[in-house]
Amino acid sequence: MSSNKTNTKKRYAAERRFKLYGKLAIGLAFAFILILLVNILTKGVGGFSQTKITLDVPAGFETTSNARKDFKNILKYNYPDKSSRELRKLGKAFSSNAGYEVATQLEQATTQTVKVTAASDVDLYYKQSADISLPDIQLELVNNLKQKNAINTQFNKDFFTLGDSRNPEKAGMMASFVGSLFTILACLCLALPLGIATAIYLQEFAPKNRFTEILEININNLAAVPSIVYGLLGLSVYINFMDLPRSAALVGGLTLALLILPVIIIATRTALKSVPDSIRKAALGLGASPMQVVFHHTLPLAMPGIMTGTILGVARALGETAPLIMIGMVAFIPEIASSWLDPSTVLPVQIYQWTKMAETGFIEKTSAAIIILLLLLILLNLVAVYIRNKFERRW
Repeated sequence: MSSNKTNTKKRYAAERRFKLYGKLAIGLAFAFILILLVNILTKGVGGFSQTKITLDVPAGFETTSNARKDFKNILKYNYPDKSSRELRKLGKAFSSNAGYEVATQLEQATTQTVKVTAASDVDLYYKQSADISLPDIQLELVNNLKQKNAINTQFNKDFFTLGDSRNPEKAGMMASFVGSLFTILACLCLALPLGIATAIYLQEFAPKNRFTEILEININNLAAVPSIVYGLLGLSVYINFMDLPRSAALVGGLTLALLILPVIIIATRTALKSVPDSIRKAALGLGASPMQVVFHHTLPLAMPGIMTGTILGVARALGETAPLIMIGMVAFIPEIASSWLDPSTVLPVQIYQWTKMAETGFIEKTSAAIIILLLLLILLNLVAVYIRNKFERRW
């Protein structure tokens, strides 16, 4: 009797330890996720704002055909006591695109002041986003601007409207966002109809024999193949054999279609299996053909599960980098693509490119782009959960 009680206590103690280990594992996972998110947010929030410096414009100022010269004249007017050498050093405190900004503002209206984007180091120093040390003359400039209230931060709309740039203060994510959109659309145009059609055939019409069993096993195995293998396949088939243009969104979409095709097939088959056979038998008993049973009854009822699997597959494709690097979508793309055949890049590749840049300002841009990518992935997953909960039927 005492032996049974001892064994029972041991089992209960082992169960408590197992539950404790499980809670510790979950807590550790949440801690790492929290550290990651805090690190990204603290570094990336500054990327959504930029520092602007206000300069006075001389009365009756006449522009010339040389925008950089106009900017230098305005800078000299604001700091007449500085030598030419000091003015050159002061000019480095402003964006390399300062001349264009000044010219654009002077063309729009007659104004007594212009707002110019600060250089990356000045921007980080003013926002205190990083440990930056400025040259003495630039430090004096920032302190002087603070006293005159001529320096401030504002929403960085350039980050959402411009393409990539070698200068972090002018680098934006619009080109990569449009490239991602084109790539995902091309991916869906191939993967969605082909994946659904394959799943319908295998689940509803294919005979159960050795060939279909081997086919099903291979489809399941393809879902676990490393993504870079699909990049090599896309490189050899679409670029080397079909001679499609490198770094085009069409090629990227076709490559990612190969990646998510097994996912869509498996999700569609699972959704079709969840529809009770009684519905098929009832439709057949009322005189419906096998094709009518599938397209009028089985497929509509399975559509919520199909859409959920498709959205999760798209979320995976949206975050892929390796296959797209293999087909050349890693080039410097400052222009926004206007078609599927234009050179383009995608958000994950753009993030990868920015991590290799030496300038400190790109750290902020990288984290800001990661925030945008995470929000898109979270949104897609929420849509998938909503569709599943809203339209899923329990039999």
